[in-house]
Amino acid sequence: MVMDNLIVLLVIVPLLTAPVCMLLPARITWLLTTLVSWVVFGLAVLMVMQVQEVGTLSYHLGGWEPPWGIEYRVDELSALVALIVAAIAAVVMLYARRSVNSEVDERNRTGFYAAYMLALAGLLGITVTGDVFNVFVFLEISSLSSYILISQHRDRRALLAAFQYLVMGTIGATFLLIGIGLLYAMTGTLNMSDLAVRLNGVEETRTVYTGFAFIVVGAGIKLAMFPLHWWLPNAYAYAPSVVGAFLAATATKVAVYVLLRFVFTVFGVEFSFRSDFFHYAVVILAATAIIVASVMAILQTNAKRLLAYSSVAQIGYMLLGIAMLSTLGLTATNLHLFNHALMKGALFLALGCVALRIGVTDIVGFKGLGKRMPLTMAAFVIGGLSLIGIPGTVGFISKWYLVLAAFELGWWPLIVVILLGSLLAVIYVWKIVEAAYFQESAYPGRCEAPLSMLIPTMVLTLANIWFGLDTRLPVTLANDAAVLLMGGNP
Repeated sequence: MVMDNLIVLLVIVPLLTAPVCMLLPARITWLLTTLVSWVVFGLAVLMVMQVQEVGTLSYHLGGWEPPWGIEYRVDELSALVALIVAAIAAVVMLYARRSVNSEVDERNRTGFYAAYMLALAGLLGITVTGDVFNVFVFLEISSLSSYILISQHRDRRALLAAFQYLVMGTIGATFLLIGIGLLYAMTGTLNMSDLAVRLNGVEETRTVYTGFAFIVVGAGIKLAMFPLHWWLPNAYAYAPSVVGAFLAATATKVAVYVLLRFVFTVFGVEFSFRSDFFHYAVVILAATAIIVASVMAILQTNAKRLLAYSSVAQIGYMLLGIAMLSTLGLTATNLHLFNHALMKGALFLALGCVALRIGVTDIVGFKGLGKRMPLTMAAFVIGGLSLIGIPGTVGFISKWYLVLAAFELGWWPLIVVILLGSLLAVIYVWKIVEAAYFQESAYPGRCEAPLSMLIPTMVLTLANIWFGLDTRLPVTLANDAAVLLMGGNP
């Protein structure tokens, strides 16, 4: 019975938990959300196993056959992204109690956990739905709850960051909805598979081209594609540490998934990249993001803002893989979805430990933390090495596949861009390492983070090494998803 309803349970369980959270004390609410997050992670693992065993899964809501009814559909790409979201959500909730208690006002904590469940349900819903309008609906569920989560920090600047995110998120959602509406007007269907078939007969119309443009820009805003990224640094810098870790590791990855799903599944690669202008624009914007965002990261004095700009650069790597239009390039993109979630999750959790103990995440506050918080800073260093792409970490695997894809196409300038991006990452990671290990603190004595926060941080940190050495699971899922996106052609 569970296996038959596996897909819908992935969304329904956290969605129904959200209102229950509002009825319980904060401490009980944390226990409930933690339990539910791990149940959802277990369901995601089962779903991945099912997809690997039997192929694409389909669930028809209400028993109505698509395209008339709403279909939940999970293939290799959906399974990979759902696994990322569920895994990060589960680990972060173990970490959340102490961090939330220190950064979120007591009267808001039950609402905080309810919003967290809604954000999780929304992100998972995006990954499993086979209906384009439901993509918008779940995107709004996750976005509205994310605005609430970001605003909950005691720092008043969190309200401004949430408002900026709300404005840009609303613009992005509006663009996406207009694009979906134009496609529906031309085809009369919202089911992704049916839409892909019906678009073949009307793809030369201005309406379809306009819909494509609106959808790409809307998804671009949501995934913080350069230069539509300006909402992201403040959102990550001033959100509660738990929220920063969760969103940095999941939200932009799901938005990249939305772009992949529309560009490759709904419109198809031949239509999407028919225009040389669009193709070259994606390449240029991706390469620019890698360099410019990395330079901006170097200039930051706050560690969270530094990692936020780093995320914009990492999104550039993902877009670069998409623009290569090859199975190897898409494998690199899909791998980086998985690997970047691990590295950014570990880094933001480490920063949350620092914020708990010293109260700030300004780089000047890191002086001497290598001695005062040795385990936390060791986790940060490993995450930083992964961000750079040092062999033995997941970051190296992503960039290796990206370099191989560029080499396959003979795109030598982009290989230089990838290597330059890694060198710039050395500089901005070194800023924090230098302060922590080579500058003296004015406050002697150990102040290591509590085990309840250290253990989840170490889990994600060690995952950066484990999946950097044993790449079978992520590479298999990423490659299968890439083959699927390219129309089954390896």
